[in-house]
Amino acid sequence: MPPISLDEPSGRYLSFAEREEIAVLRAQDVGVREIARRIGRDPGTISRELRRNAATRGGKPVYRALVAQWKAQQAAKRPKTAKLVGNERLREYVQERLAGSLRRTDGSIIAGPATPRWKGLNKPHRADRRWSIAWSPEQISHRLRVDFPEDESMRISHEAIYQCLFIEGRGALKRELVTCLRTGRALREPRARSRSKPQGHVSADVVLSERPAEAADRAVPGHWEGDLIIGTGRSAIGTLIERSSRSTLLVHLPRLEGWGEKPPVKNGSSLGGYGATAMNAALTMSMTKLPEQLRKTLTWDRGKELSAHAQFTLDTGTRVFFADPHSPWQRPTNENTNGLLRQYFPKGTDLARWSAEDLEAVALALNNRPRKVLGWKTPAEVFSEQLQLLQQPGVATTS
Repeated sequence: MPPISLDEPSGRYLSFAEREEIAVLRAQDVGVREIARRIGRDPGTISRELRRNAATRGGKPVYRALVAQWKAQQAAKRPKTAKLVGNERLREYVQERLAGSLRRTDGSIIAGPATPRWKGLNKPHRADRRWSIAWSPEQISHRLRVDFPEDESMRISHEAIYQCLFIEGRGALKRELVTCLRTGRALREPRARSRSKPQGHVSADVVLSERPAEAADRAVPGHWEGDLIIGTGRSAIGTLIERSSRSTLLVHLPRLEGWGEKPPVKNGSSLGGYGATAMNAALTMSMTKLPEQLRKTLTWDRGKELSAHAQFTLDTGTRVFFADPHSPWQRPTNENTNGLLRQYFPKGTDLARWSAEDLEAVALALNNRPRKVLGWKTPAEVFSEQLQLLQQPGVATTS
């Protein structure tokens, strides 16, 4: 064995004297919390020390101070080989879910927009970004435990993935893959987001306070949140998010015939694709594809695009409610999802150029990302469970 240094470490780390005391107390069957109290350390520190640095040569973990000191010094050596450098299988898993290509439902790859060459800067302002699967490092980290429950080699923390992307010299992932992160930032720094939202008039019977209480706790499926993401040239995409499963539906809103051929008329009909009439038709087409039990309510902001909500309710059976002015937190799932969608549909780009099939591919990618709030299941898996529950005979639903 290499020589062991018994020099006193900084107070942040356990000293050899403390390890000797832990070994003596452990041999006397003293509990973890009592050991922590006696030596003045946190119980978690003692628990980790016993788990990580115990001697295992005899087949049964036994804590010895000398072995624990050696193990701690070996673990403290720097530099270390990054986990993604030494594990090719793990690196391929991380890279595929971070930077893999989007696919249609038939499995064919969708190229997405042509993007400029990466120059080491933040995401291009008001320009297209690369389309990728784009799981977050935290989603990748936790999903590994779901996909490989017995394989301890397939484990990595989300911070280790971030370091491979942001820190020079880690070498495992290409630096330009930061563009596959949702923020697209080349540096780790916060950015402010605008919260201005369009307003519209609503009647007293469709304000948020009138929405059924069951929609608030997310226990009952079938309650949706909706909004628009806006692009240049009066282009837009409708977004519908189910509150319980976090499933996403993207509503295709193509420009109407005659758009751009003549100047707009004040108070005239909108040809941009998201006037009240066009919006109702597109939303109705999307919602009626769902079972009746999964389209109970829809919560929208105060935009005038849904001013004909009464007709929409008659056509679909879905009751519409409007959030309070300047209150995006009342539609949190929708606001969060719109932020994720901006990775594929950046501000300042023409959204009308994408077909319904393109939107379906993006929605498919989002619905197959594991979510922390769902216990690292995907929205597609949770939504499928809801559908199976509805198909069981004798299952009562709340209307």
